[in-house]
Parts: sequence; structure tokens; C-alpha cells
Amino acid sequence: MTRSLPNRLTGAEALVRMMQLFGVRHVFGLCGDTSLPLYDALFRLDHGITHVLARDERSAAYMADGYARIGGRVGVCEGPSGGGATYILPGLAEANESSVPVLAVNTDISVASRGRFALTELDQQALFAPVTKWNRVLDDAAEIPATVREAFRQMTTGRPGAVHIALPFDVQTGVVDEADVTADEVYGLCPAAPAAPQADAVGAAADAVLGAADPVIVCGGGVAISGAQAELTALAEALRAPVATSISGRGAIADDHPLSLGVVGSNGGVAETRAVVDAADLVVFIGCRAGSVTTEHWRHPDPARVRCVHIDVDPTVAGRNYETEAVLLGDAKLCLAALVAEIAGRGAEMPARTLNAAAVAAARKAKFDAFDRLAASDAAPILPERLVAELDAVLPEDATVIADPGTPCPYLAAYLTLHGRRFISNRAHGALGYALPAAIGAHFARPDVIAAAVLGDGAFGFCAGELETIARLGAPVKLVVISNAGFGWIKAGQKSGYGARYFSVDFDRTDHAAVAQAYGVKGWRVAAAAELKPALSAAIAHDGPALVDVITQPLQDANAPVSEWVA
Repeated sequence: MTRSLPNRLTGAEALVRMMQLFGVRHVFGLCGDTSLPLYDALFRLDHGITHVLARDERSAAYMADGYARIGGRVGVCEGPSGGGATYILPGLAEANESSVPVLAVNTDISVASRGRFALTELDQQALFAPVTKWNRVLDDAAEIPATVREAFRQMTTGRPGAVHIALPFDVQTGVVDEADVTADEVYGLCPAAPAAPQADAVGAAADAVLGAADPVIVCGGGVAISGAQAELTALAEALRAPVATSISGRGAIADDHPLSLGVVGSNGGVAETRAVVDAADLVVFIGCRAGSVTTEHWRHPDPARVRCVHIDVDPTVAGRNYETEAVLLGDAKLCLAALVAEIAGRGAEMPARTLNAAAVAAARKAKFDAFDRLAASDAAPILPERLVAELDAVLPEDATVIADPGTPCPYLAAYLTLHGRRFISNRAHGALGYALPAAIGAHFARPDVIAAAVLGDGAFGFCAGELETIARLGAPVKLVVISNAGFGWIKAGQKSGYGARYFSVDFDRTDHAAVAQAYGVKGWRVAAAAELKPALSAAIAHDGPALVDVITQPLQDANAPVSEWVA
């Protein structure tokens, strides 16, 4: 009696099939010698995956990050061994700390070559361990199916995060039984298996919030990750409590909702919004780690006087910085739904609030009155407020807006209105050069809407090579460069804290529009305020990638919403 042999795949083919089964539609990456079997499998197989060639592995990781944040599914990036692994690492550090599900696959030298001084050899397991949620280096092709299944479960359950797999050359060419290549596509989406809170914890949280005279809600990115915007709004309306957000929490509640206070904290917050948080007798943190930026180094709210309820999927977060009266551990959407139902079931009559819709309206009016005065200025160089106002006026209501750190982040976080727009920024580590590649990822996640990246000229130097990427792809990404010829954030810090002793923070101004056009991207350069809106409008209307270079006021001279610079 003869037995038929199982169908065999190479390791590289098995990886491609596993990604296909998990619903992967795009992979962002850069080629290398150790990746040849993987690239050949991607070329030969019919899999429906689009490979997007980046010009830098760091950019590939940021593309996967932007894709995951906007698309609500796993972002995938890949790169070769050696320098490819060291370059891709910063993007994983950002994604993991920001709870973004990103899979990085670095190919590697052969298992048989380890310890023999092979070119590009390094310990990828040790390298990626500190910056990922989960990390594996494979020794045998037969491990691929189970490893990939575990990687997707790790990324999309509990607190989402980044994972890394190292795939040696001879593992890619090894043999995998096709029967082992199985997957549950639900783990390609995030969150894949949301956890509900315990009933007694819901009751304790309800006791705390109903016992408060003037509660305030502070939301982080966890609300967006779990899709809990409707449940958050229901809680705010049930309690008649103001809702503030971190930068990552932008969009958790509609900007035009009467209880929407806006961004608080040292980056994007202002005195008027801070005062509302300070006046609260209880703060409900939701999907927010209550870190240094959101709380202005744990001073607002004051931990010595405020009561707290914390809702988070990560059990290590609650109580870290603020003592809590109640903790709801689980998915934000499920936790908020349970809390709203508990409050409704009790039929409690809400007291009159001092921190009510009128207080929120007054704080927002004071904030935007000051902004509007500057936004109307025709000064040259152009004020950042004028740029934000004109961008706000011309961007479509469904646009995706990505802010690089530095000048763009506090201004857009504080003053850009969303009304259906999505807003993201890399808030975990704040590395320059994020916005442009993240906008490429966002475009592939939502190709039917405009993805606009706003970056400083310092950040431009980190990612200019990706102009070739958007030109080659014809991706209609819109770029706005804030050109003030210096590393403005550091220069502003040197002014406020070090007697304006500026050291090694200035560089020569670049004609970014000319650089863009050299790459094949349509460009405009704007130095006068009156020319700004027409240029932005033309860039958005253009049917391909476009860049507007704006000569702006230096950040150290601007009225940025950054508390540490305010006298």
C-alpha cells in the first residue's frame, strides 16, 4: 500500500500563504540579499498582496504603523538582515508603545551560518526584545505556521502591539507541510478578542462617578483603537461631564459636541482647558496611561487632591501614576458600554455641575479667540496659526491628517477641527520623519480619502527619499512642510530654559518644493500669507502627490500651545 506524500511548500511560500489567510493586503518593505526566497515567493504565488517598496526600512515600519492605525487591521513591514534590522527597529518601538498592531519580518543569515562571522549577522532576538510585545527567531521552516499564528494573536489581543519574526535564509528554503498552513482571519483585525470587565468592578466605577460633584473624562488612544466613540459620548452625556483628550485621543468625541473640551497637557493644551481639569473632583482616565505629557508631569490633575477611575486594557497601567478608586480592566468599548448600562439601571438624578457644557464652551471660546486673532495675521514669515486655519478650511471633512513631532503636533492637536477627519501622530517616542511614510500607509488603508502629512523641515530631512515612493506609486498624498530653518522644538527649549543660548539647532533653508519637483511631485513654495490658501487648495485638487513648502515663523518666536515654554 502506498501513501501519498503531503503537499509541500517552502518556508517563504508558507509565510506568504499565512499572511494571505490572515487577510494581509499590503506589505511595506525593502529588498536585501537574505530576502531573495521571500521576494521570489511573492513574485510567483497568486496571493492578492500588494508589496509597497519603500526607500528605507524605518519608513516601511512607519508605513505599516499608519496603515494599521487608519485601517484597523495588522500592518506588515519587512526588511533584510543586518542594517535592515537596525533600521526597521525604530518603527516597531513606536508602534509597540502606541499599542499599534505591526508585524515586522526581517530575513536573516542561514541557521547553518550562525557564529561563523557571516556578513550581517546579529542577534535579532536580543535586538528586538525591548521594543516588541513578542519576538521570535526561527530555526526550522516547520515552525512557521504556528509562529505566525501566535504573532497575530499577540498583536491583536490584550493590549495591541508590535511583534517581530526573524526568518533565516535556509528557513525560507526549507519544507513546510501545506496542511499546517491554517489561520483564523479574525486575528488580522484589531481588537480581535475584546475582553469585558468584571461586574463588581463596573459597580465600583459607577459608585465613584455617581459620587462625584464635577467629574471630567480624559481619553487616550484606547478609545479609537476599540472603536468606542459612541459609548464614550453616551457616558459623557449620562454624567454631563466634560471630555478632554490626549493627542492620541483626538477624535474620541466629536469636536462640536457641547462637552468636548479638546486636547489637554503640555503639548497642545492651553491654560483654559487645564483649568477645567484642575477643577474636577474626579477624573476618569479611559485608554490613557496618564503619562507625563497628558498630565503635564503629573501636576494636572493634582494627584494629591483628585479622585480617579481608570479604564484600560493593560493591567499594569491603572494606579501607576494616580491612585484609583475603581479600575475597569478590559476593552474600552465593552467597559464603557457596561458602565453606561449600570448608570442607566440605577436611574440616578445627576446634580447640577459647575463643570458643564457652559464651562466647556467658555474655555473653548477663550482658546479659539486667541488663536483666531493670530490666524488672521498677514505677517511674514507666515504664522503657524494662519497655516492651521487655512489648512482647516480647505481639507475635505473625511481627510486623514498626520502630524510629525515638532511644530506641527501641538498646533494641529490643539486647533485643527476634525468633524469626520482622522488625526494621528507618533506620540510614544516622537521620532522625526514619521508623517510622510505614515501618510503612505494611511493612503493604502483608506485610498478613497485624502491623506495629508504636515511635517517640519527638520523632519523632511529624515524622509525625503520617500518622495520617490509616492511619485512612483502615484499616491495622491498631500504634504505640507513647515519651513523655519531649524530644529524648532529644541530651539524653543533653549530659549525658555537656557537663556536663548542657541547651539547647533539651525540649518540652511531648503527649497522643498524644488526638491519635490525633482522627484516628480508637484510643488508650491509660499512665503506670503495671501498665497497660502490658493496653494493649499491647488495641492489638494491635484490628482497626484503634491507638496506645499510654507515659510513660517520660527517656533521659538511663536505662541505655541506648549506649557513649558509659557512664561
